[in-house]
Amino acid sequence: MTSTLDTTTLDDAATGTQGDAAGAATSSSQYLATERDERLAAIVTATTGAVGADPTLAAVQFSATGASTGWVATDLATRQHAFVVDEPASLGGDDSAPNPVEYALGALISCQVVTYRFWAARLGIRVDDVRISAVGDLDVRGFFGLDEGVRAGFREIRLEVRVTGPETPERYAELQAAVDAHCPVLDLFTNPTLVRTNLEVAAA
Repeated sequence: MTSTLDTTTLDDAATGTQGDAAGAATSSSQYLATERDERLAAIVTATTGAVGADPTLAAVQFSATGASTGWVATDLATRQHAFVVDEPASLGGDDSAPNPVEYALGALISCQVVTYRFWAARLGIRVDDVRISAVGDLDVRGFFGLDEGVRAGFREIRLEVRVTGPETPERYAELQAAVDAHCPVLDLFTNPTLVRTNLEVAAA
């Protein structure tokens, strides 16, 4: 039977290996490259040890809740964080926040960044800076049901990745291959994911 591990368990395992670094500010700009790599390597080591001793600990759940607000906006919460998703006026919103597909692009970019950081540390490849931009092509006929042959989601996403560092192009190509093979959000975009929806109708 597979158990599900709350992320705080892995957080605790990683924190125990970080020493004084755990109490420092968490912005990556405040760490020297060597300190950041040591921090990430410690997390890899702690996670590898925990999962190696008990493979069921690899099963982690992430969750979020949302409630409608305004015209078409959503108030969202995950762990201790709260944020808003809205739409531009052209899609019925107040443009008070990014829209869902913009957040999706942001999720892809940020997941790529953290995966570059972890795998650079794991492979011993120095990355001084990583900057990524994403452009997604979407045809709104799919959303509005104007053409059932048009998919509702992105038709194509183009990522531009720029890394800065002293390594050879071959080493950075090795890093890119590792990142693209292990980036969770890229996996979500490139592979089918089972989604089960349960609809509950409440009395008004």
